Amino acid sequence: MNVRFNKRRKKITVILLITAITAGAFIWKTNVDLLPLPASLSPNGFNVRKVQVVDRNYLPLTVTYQNRWNIHDHLPLHDIPHFLQQALVVSEDQRFYRHRGVDWPARLHAIFQNLKALDSIRGASTISEQVIRMWQPRPRTLWSRWLEGIEAGHLEKEFSKSEILEFYLNQVPYAGRRRGVVQAARDFFDRDPDTLSIKEMLALVVMVRAPTRLDVHKNPQRLLRSIEQLADRLLKYGIIDKRQLTMIRTADLKRKEALLPVRAEHFVQYVHQLQPPADAREKGRLRTTLDSGLQHIVQTILDNRLKDLSNRGAKNGAVLIVDHQRNEVLAWVNSGAGLDDVPPSWIDAVTTPRQPGSTLKPLLYALALEKGWTAATLVDDSPLSESVGRGLHSYHNYSRIHYGPLRVRQALGNSLNVPAVRAIQFVGDDEFLACLHDLGIRSLQQHPDYYGDGLALGNGEITLLELVQAYTVLARQGTYHPLKFFMTEEPRGEEPRRIYSAETASLIGNILSDPEARRLEFGS
Repeated sequence: MNVRFNKRRKKITVILLITAITAGAFIWKTNVDLLPLPASLSPNGFNVRKVQVVDRNYLPLTVTYQNRWNIHDHLPLHDIPHFLQQALVVSEDQRFYRHRGVDWPARLHAIFQNLKALDSIRGASTISEQVIRMWQPRPRTLWSRWLEGIEAGHLEKEFSKSEILEFYLNQVPYAGRRRGVVQAARDFFDRDPDTLSIKEMLALVVMVRAPTRLDVHKNPQRLLRSIEQLADRLLKYGIIDKRQLTMIRTADLKRKEALLPVRAEHFVQYVHQLQPPADAREKGRLRTTLDSGLQHIVQTILDNRLKDLSNRGAKNGAVLIVDHQRNEVLAWVNSGAGLDDVPPSWIDAVTTPRQPGSTLKPLLYALALEKGWTAATLVDDSPLSESVGRGLHSYHNYSRIHYGPLRVRQALGNSLNVPAVRAIQFVGDDEFLACLHDLGIRSLQQHPDYYGDGLALGNGEITLLELVQAYTVLARQGTYHPLKFFMTEEPRGEEPRRIYSAETASLIGNILSDPEARRLEFGS
């Protein structure tokens, strides 16, 4: 008896020892594989891989889905429609407000169904477990489900139900790398969630289950069946009534392609080449000086003007608008982004060098005034020829008329070519080129002899951006201030500097705005 008893006791001891070791190993492995929770569920603490470019009023100029998290289209819970919240909880986790991370009745029911079907047909993951899966992606195994359940319990101890639901609604993945109901609503319906119909909200809810399989565009019939099944459940729980159920079943569900509120591709491409100051970045956004409202208005004006001039061969155009008092770029417009029958411009005409023609004359005469001329100085407007290479070049005015001796006021006001050549001969080609460099015109990189006196008439190529920058000097009483592209205190890298005296800048402005000064060539 004693021998038999001892054998039984040893057997029990071994079993208990194995059980203890197995349990210990299980607990140890569990503790090792558990991962730490995030310190915050707020998007402000998420790393930014690619910033979003926005205008001065935070309207988006670009959309990016390259970040791991949705940091640009985040809504607080109280701004997300209550019906959308209710429908999602019913669809994904109907006991969300009662469990502590794991819905054990749903989990056991799912296990029973899977065993019965001999397949994994249901998961029963709670919203909290899905949040954990977003943070800690793991292979879809039973061990992962075990760890997710424990971590979901820890998550609910650290954060409130509202915080967890808000995170889920803003980060739940959809097709095309979209995250959250805001991005999904804009991508599928080109509207924000609070403007969606009940049926459109239900579409967002059911697409969470299988974003690719239940696509509103690819599988509309399967999506509609899922919406009606969810609507039946919502009727059962009293969230909708029969009238709303009928509306859901009869209403159309159409996808609308998402479009940015304003087109500014060329501007965005340019600012991406710059080194933005740190204070221009706000919560994953790069805030620029562009005014989307003004951009849209100018785009419409430019495209309609080009449409009117199409019979004359005009195909391209560009407009750059700056606030010279604040040094801010407000509109950067290229043709073809507003009307379908105006072809889009793939080349940025704002930064493509072109011959500026007579637009350099005010800058030239300003330098001549600095060197001693006045508005009353006489300049000879008579036929003028100069040797160019082995030939002879004759300068003439646009009208082919010469007026003889004229005051600087009339010479500039009428944009006469011969007096402008006289002016550059007075100040010197090298001096004028150096002045243009000081004004921010850097495209003119050749030796002064390369341009010669023709620089007065715009024979070198500069960009519209450089020309506008130069004209701000006249508008700012002769002082150069670098243009700003970001909403910061001051642009970095260049300091303000005086190019012309305030008296010279004012006098040039007075001449350009004098109707009598331009009467000879342009009439009254």
